[in-house]
Amino acid sequence: MPFALEFVILHAYLILFTWVLIEQLGIPIPSIPVLLTVGTLTATQHLQLGVSLLIVLFSCAISDSLWYFLGLRYGGAVLRLLCRFSFEASTCVSKTENYFTRRGPVTLLFSKFVPGLSTVAAPIAGQTGMPFQKFLAYDLGGSAIWALTFLLAGRFFGDIAKRSQMFLGMLGHFAVVAFFLMVIGFFGYRVLKQRRFLAGVRSLRLEPAELMNLYREAEASGHPLPFVVDLRHPLDYLPDPRVLPGAVRILPSDLEAHADTIPRDRDVVLYCTCPSEETSGKVALQLHKLGISRVRPLRGGFDGWKEAGYPLHDYAEPQHDAPETESDMPHVVPTT
Repeated sequence: MPFALEFVILHAYLILFTWVLIEQLGIPIPSIPVLLTVGTLTATQHLQLGVSLLIVLFSCAISDSLWYFLGLRYGGAVLRLLCRFSFEASTCVSKTENYFTRRGPVTLLFSKFVPGLSTVAAPIAGQTGMPFQKFLAYDLGGSAIWALTFLLAGRFFGDIAKRSQMFLGMLGHFAVVAFFLMVIGFFGYRVLKQRRFLAGVRSLRLEPAELMNLYREAEASGHPLPFVVDLRHPLDYLPDPRVLPGAVRILPSDLEAHADTIPRDRDVVLYCTCPSEETSGKVALQLHKLGISRVRPLRGGFDGWKEAGYPLHDYAEPQHDAPETESDMPHVVPTT
């Protein structure tokens, strides 16, 4: 038996526990190759499927409980930190919050199958005030479904391998290499997907100072203000319910339905709470596909605008029964 494979088998349970724990703590190293490999070894090298499952559940319980209590204590600050390091821009915080709004704790039963949702689901459960016992029950249920899916898939592959001594011998010699190739493949796919997305966002971003200049130019000329859309989830309003001048609150999931009401003759600016503008960047790209070309995400989102010292206003529901007049427009106080 090759030394590398012998080492993996000898320390398989420790590797499984550590690897899953690290991934669930937010480090973007995929656990699926580990689960598949351990599942295969339960068929070919006398590892126990039940013990492997219990180890995964223990790892998930530790990491997810930690994120739950951090979300309960620190709320949006923890979510923004996770969003900053996430490889899955399309799921980010806003999409996860929408899952919880629609499905509640049931979200935890499938969260680990959705890239990006897996890590942020636990702190959002804490932020929403879900009782810990309820959280832990649903979280362990979801962890069991997730782990068994890939452990059993690996076990199925191992059962097939045992039917051919030649194939089993090749598997013994190249198992470690195949494992690392799977890890590199999963990691590389995530990195490539993230880089492509961020490249599109960077070409569209609007700096806070640029938006402030658009406000001032509109006031000086009497032209309409930029059409600014606040994409934040209602949970994100809690720390600071104010909005940028004249901003309209629309959830990302509802924005496409409002596409006909979004003006085509002036700049449309989107902002969220994601530090890398993942949500607003994704929505901007979607609106571009719908023919709305003058749409751009705000660099730094709400926090970037606020930290720059630019004005924020109390939110006022838009009036749709009468056209906006100059006197109705929010006044933007110049900042020096």
